[in-house]
Amino acid sequence: MINIYKEAYDEEWPQYFDKLDNSTKERVAKKISKILEFPKKRHLSHRARFFVDEVGQHRILYRVFDETNEVRFYFVGNHKEYEAWYKQFF
Repeated sequence: MINIYKEAYDEEWPQYFDKLDNSTKERVAKKISKILEFPKKRHLSHRARFFVDEVGQHRILYRVFDETNEVRFYFVGNHKEYEAWYKQFF
């Protein structure tokens, strides 16, 4: 049986998601469904707590919280926006 994680969104998620066109929003929603099934894929960097996944030219950043069985989504945007977002932390 597949253990589906619960989804949660950072308070800043809407400012990124709402800027996307409707087609991209649909693709991001489908990708989020897949992430919830198998969330532990590619780390942002070696010791980062964030994971990153791709939807075309866009990146989705999220964290996995095993203790609460939750995936929290923080950011979605194109590659330039993605670089600007993660540089504020690293």
